Amino acid sequence: MARGERRRRAVQAEGARTVERTARGGPGRRDGRVDGPRGTAGGAAMAVVVLVLALGVSGRWMLAWHRARRAITLHSAPPALSPDSSSPAVAPDLFWGTYRPHVYFGMKTRSPKPLLTGLMWAQQGATPGTPKLRHTCEQGDGVGPYGWEFHDGLSFGRQHIQDGALRLTTEFVKRPGGQHGGDWSWRVTVEPQASATSAFPLVSLFFYVVTDGQEVLLPEVGAKGQLKFISGHTSELGDFRFTLLPPTSPGDIAPKYGSYNVFWSSNPGLPLLTELVKSRLNSWFQHRPPGTSPERYLGLPGSLKWEEKDPSGQGQGQGQFLIQQVTLKVPFSMEFVFESGSAHTGGNQALGQLAGSLLTQALESHIDNFRERFEKIFRLKEKGLSPGEQALGQVALSGLLGGIGYFYGQSLVLPDVGGEGSEQKVDPALFPPLPLFSGVPSRSFFPRGFLWDEGFHQLVVQRWDPHLTREVLGHWLGLLNADGWIGREQILGDEARARVPPEFLVQRAAHANPPTLLLPVDHMLEGGDPADLAFLHRAFPRLHAWFSWLHKSQAGPVPLSYRWRGRDPALPTLLNPKTLPSGLDDYPRASHPSATERHLDLRCWVALGARVLSQLAERLGESEAAAELGPLVASLGAQESLDELHWAPELGVFADFGNHTRAVQLKPRPPQGLVRVVGWPLPRLQYVDALGYVTLFPLLLRLLEPKSSRLGPLLDVLSDSRHLWSPFGLRSLAASSSFYSQRNSEHDPPYWRGAVWLNVNYLALGALHHYGHLEGPHQAQAAKLYRELRANVVGNVWRQYQATGFLWEQYSDRDGRGMGCRPFHGWTSLVLLVMAEDY
Repeated sequence: MARGERRRRAVQAEGARTVERTARGGPGRRDGRVDGPRGTAGGAAMAVVVLVLALGVSGRWMLAWHRARRAITLHSAPPALSPDSSSPAVAPDLFWGTYRPHVYFGMKTRSPKPLLTGLMWAQQGATPGTPKLRHTCEQGDGVGPYGWEFHDGLSFGRQHIQDGALRLTTEFVKRPGGQHGGDWSWRVTVEPQASATSAFPLVSLFFYVVTDGQEVLLPEVGAKGQLKFISGHTSELGDFRFTLLPPTSPGDIAPKYGSYNVFWSSNPGLPLLTELVKSRLNSWFQHRPPGTSPERYLGLPGSLKWEEKDPSGQGQGQGQFLIQQVTLKVPFSMEFVFESGSAHTGGNQALGQLAGSLLTQALESHIDNFRERFEKIFRLKEKGLSPGEQALGQVALSGLLGGIGYFYGQSLVLPDVGGEGSEQKVDPALFPPLPLFSGVPSRSFFPRGFLWDEGFHQLVVQRWDPHLTREVLGHWLGLLNADGWIGREQILGDEARARVPPEFLVQRAAHANPPTLLLPVDHMLEGGDPADLAFLHRAFPRLHAWFSWLHKSQAGPVPLSYRWRGRDPALPTLLNPKTLPSGLDDYPRASHPSATERHLDLRCWVALGARVLSQLAERLGESEAAAELGPLVASLGAQESLDELHWAPELGVFADFGNHTRAVQLKPRPPQGLVRVVGWPLPRLQYVDALGYVTLFPLLLRLLEPKSSRLGPLLDVLSDSRHLWSPFGLRSLAASSSFYSQRNSEHDPPYWRGAVWLNVNYLALGALHHYGHLEGPHQAQAAKLYRELRANVVGNVWRQYQATGFLWEQYSDRDGRGMGCRPFHGWTSLVLLVMAEDY
């Protein structure tokens, strides 16, 4: 459908060019005819009117067409990464990875047409009917807690998954070698929970391989449906072989009896794999180890049989799907080994298979190295944190690294053809296909890239592995369009699209997002690593273009003011129209959206961006850009300008400005349900009386001088339990606000209206740490608040992790409990930097 929409747009554009040619040619012919008595003054006047109208229509069409084309045209600046930067030749250590964060366990290559592997499992007979097949991480499937205990982002990982009375441990190790990314091995161990008392049913594990192109898999099957191995070849991987080793008892080498089933078909599409396997689990088989009674289980077809999904015979062109089911009694371990042909040729022929004791030794060595490196970087033990808190820090880092994914596909983009409020309509169009290597906020709920989240993610990642951060930033900057815009949510590929409601698929080219990618850029500048500086030199044209687009496109109604485009309209069902581009969603803004608004947080983000870009330009010798940015930095940094636009004397703090009244409520009105009622006083242009995260932005981004007279009032609001202070961290909206904990609509519960969020608490702690170390009248107060807030935040995250086994999206300001989606190893992983006091 989207491609059809794009074709229609192309036809419209060609029509626009035809109108233009007609308009330009028309006047010449008309003038040629005006050579006789009929060329009256009235006729000439009419000709001028027609000409003006024609040119006006033509001009509007051309402008709209031009804007639409630029919205889906890639930026012309050289890329920050080389085009083949993800290939096994350039980055063999990163070619394979757990780049499928939305599944409980799986790996793929960093390739537009990857080779994918994955794991499913099911408890046989635990419930009547078809067993529950576990595959993709789902918010409400009852699995959990789960997550990575260790993951270094590169070469190994260990994850624990609790599924009812079962405990699964998934482990992997990569081994370099050859020209195609080397070898890797998995180990999956299934055991009863320590608290389990009843006998265990059978468990089926499903190991699968999927290709996404013309490549052919060649399985070799032994007796009773047991795969001996799978061989294959692709242009990127060369020759390779998969081997599923016989099951054993955990920690043992003695084989354990298993029943085998296999299924082989064309690739139905990655979002359909789970349902395809469910639909084939329709035959009863018997599991009968020697000397025991048989037990029935549901299985895939018992022997290898190719099932062609496409009756036209073209199925192999869409790739292949090969899955082995192994059914056996708990406890057990199984190993799945991938061997690259080029890693076992020439002088490497004697390289042993990475399995058994060799795999165990490799895992133990990696874990020892991880712990040593972790303490060297973050120094949690040295800082006196408990062993449990140290383990929490390792889990926070590992979950973030294990959530990095590789995506490839096309975004749906709605161009901004006529400016805000324009009546010109245009259909969404497809952006060019692009890769994205990025962390994700949540494997279960947000398994895709989000622009403002990723800047916070990389603050953690870059401390551990600066190279990974350069890779991620380079990919995000590769998404820049011709105007300098990056879509705030990246939904690339069929699997990503399958997890997003249709109404949220389209990204609007007029909408911005906080430029948090500049936070790790700022850290790079401070560190001065030559590799970072070399990367920033390549990335600078794109960083500059991105910031320039933000600065110009989100300009406000008066000089040096800024306004988020894309606020919801004032619908009768919304208590306060949301501002999704700001990242703060339902945080209260002016009650009646208008072009007169001035948004404090956006002005502060632009001020931060101008400073970082200016310093970067000076460091890199970009004199023209430095000369352009310098005056902007000075203007945005002037206290008088900030005061004039955002200091609200009647509130005693900084604030948004707009057409606003606090006299709004949601009231029941049958049959519509809850509707907004506006009372007295009526809305007028004024400062928005919503104390909360937005209020603190000049403090959060350290834009105030230590001796500023405005710093004290912000610290007072921050520390007041009637407003933002809670025993669990700073709440997002003051408890004294009329919007505190209020629903935004009948079906829209509060989100940024009181809950504690770790990303903003991290910024606040960094600011308090900063001002607590600078001489000024508020130094002692800032230092005291820093110590207390750090203890509150770390203590609550640790207690909730102990109680639930998860990091959460947000935390209640009333009792500290985790809320929102889980696991949330996105910016909640910043708790590690808080523990390390690394800001």
